[in-house]
Amino acid sequence: MKITRIITHVLEAPIEKSFAFSQAWVDKRVGLVVEIETDSGLIGWGDGYGPPFALATVIDRYYAPRLIGRSPLAGDAIWEELYNALRDHGQRGVPVQALSALDIALWDLRGKALGQPVHVLMGGPIRDSVRAYATGLYRRSNTPVENRALLQAEAEGYLDAGFTAMKTKVGFGFRDDIELVEMLRDIIGREIELFVDANHGCDLVQAKKLALAMEPLDIGWFEEPVEPEDLDGYAELRRTTSIPIAGGECSFTRHDFRRILEARAMDIIQPDTASCGGLTEAKRIADMAWTHGVRYQPHVWGTGIGLAAAMQLLAVLPTTTPAFGSHAPLLEYDSTQHPFRQDLLVEPIRVADGTAHVPQGPGLGVEVRRDVLERWRVN
Repeated sequence: MKITRIITHVLEAPIEKSFAFSQAWVDKRVGLVVEIETDSGLIGWGDGYGPPFALATVIDRYYAPRLIGRSPLAGDAIWEELYNALRDHGQRGVPVQALSALDIALWDLRGKALGQPVHVLMGGPIRDSVRAYATGLYRRSNTPVENRALLQAEAEGYLDAGFTAMKTKVGFGFRDDIELVEMLRDIIGREIELFVDANHGCDLVQAKKLALAMEPLDIGWFEEPVEPEDLDGYAELRRTTSIPIAGGECSFTRHDFRRILEARAMDIIQPDTASCGGLTEAKRIADMAWTHGVRYQPHVWGTGIGLAAAMQLLAVLPTTTPAFGSHAPLLEYDSTQHPFRQDLLVEPIRVADGTAHVPQGPGLGVEVRRDVLERWRVN
């Protein structure tokens, strides 16, 4: 089996109602889907998390020519070759995100060629289902009363849907942040896990003040409290508060995460499979985290293909402690409006009563709808 063609699909769709995190308002959803064709007729699908046109350019101009005529079964050899191709200019960021999309598609192809789901080829499964948390509760309005009403209804909707954990966004200023978190805790009660994410929207002074104020509210983790480059700030904040400190969606490859782990900067690392180096690198990072006793919670933000890749990884993630009461990794389930995330798949990955099941078909275990792909394609 040989690779004959690589196609990049840049997708874009407007959303009806914009929402905000600490850095910006979002008024559209975008994505990069990679399709790898082979002379056997098998097709592999990948998902890239990053600026889609930039990812497509790197793949089309620099990576794809190296893969035509190659066997998709080459695995680590292909990963190392592509990484080294731009190593002098891109040890992180867009080149690694582009590599991630291809790596996921190659794993999909390998699973299809061998008739096995990716998690079997990666040595699993340890688990065939995972508990999910709803990612949402973004700012919906700049009018405080309206925003609180909208977020209250949203949180109640997650409870009605059976979620046992959810995540909200902070980084809008101390008063806004603490009032939001207090309101949500009152609405959902103490039995439901609540996580907060600043999207590196605080400096260390702000992060310390907010963390100390949130401690009585039983927060599951404080995600990306400060800028991703500031590992010393992460480590100092971690020593300041009892709330677990999480981050890593803006970090890349085992090299970045080695520095994070050795600095004891985070309690929980959150590599994005479609950004950190693909399934190949995500598993390497997970094994490193295990040796350091640090939890691994994959960041997930993309199309249904990326969601399927995350599920395959979650099936094989090791637990930090082999015990009956050990922590099990969770699925981040993006619950914001997205016109093509789920529609892109013939059989979307769903959460029922707070649980999602790992796809069991060959490769990623999902099929792509070409009509949806063509409807939202902009390149």
